[in-house]
Amino acid sequence: MGADMDGAIEVRSAAGCWEVEVDLPAFRLGRDRDVWDCLFGFGGTGDVERPLFADRGLPDDVSDPVRETGVGDHQHSHTYATWADVAAVDWDAPLADRPAWSWAGRWRPGEDGELVLHDVVVATPDLGDAAADTFGGDLLLAPSQWPPGGEVRLDGEVYRPVVLTARMQAPPDDERWAPVWKTMGDLAAEHGDENVRLVVWFG
Repeated sequence: MGADMDGAIEVRSAAGCWEVEVDLPAFRLGRDRDVWDCLFGFGGTGDVERPLFADRGLPDDVSDPVRETGVGDHQHSHTYATWADVAAVDWDAPLADRPAWSWAGRWRPGEDGELVLHDVVVATPDLGDAAADTFGGDLLLAPSQWPPGGEVRLDGEVYRPVVLTARMQAPPDDERWAPVWKTMGDLAAEHGDENVRLVVWFG
């Protein structure tokens, strides 16, 4: 069985105590290891070198319900982010210093006929085979192994190596995570950016 994510959005009261405002499972986020890797540094393929909010541990002043639920023999990879942290994210900044091994950018003609990045997709064996045909050799070539400026044409589309960004892996307007960020933002407008935080763990 795979891991699941758990957690909560907490708010710091006027008395200085953190209290649970919303349990994270209420958002029904499901399992998405690509998002987990981008945001929290857990469960990915190694293509994300700088996750946004990884390895911070469980806050010392965490609320009692979170401590009771999140600390145990099977809970691990605890981390957190305040709304100030989330609001400061540059979603278009590179998450690594090299092109991704497991992902490629898919380019299609724009309105002016010039190629524009359409989306980022998993690099399939068929793409690796097409890369081997394009660049020579007998081995399937991952996008990070393509020569500088290299591109591969497959089924009428153009693929190029890509350096991942948070917007590619966990866009802030994603239909699953947008309600999380909106809830935090609304709470921060009332309580302050540093007084709202998301605490997560896996198990």
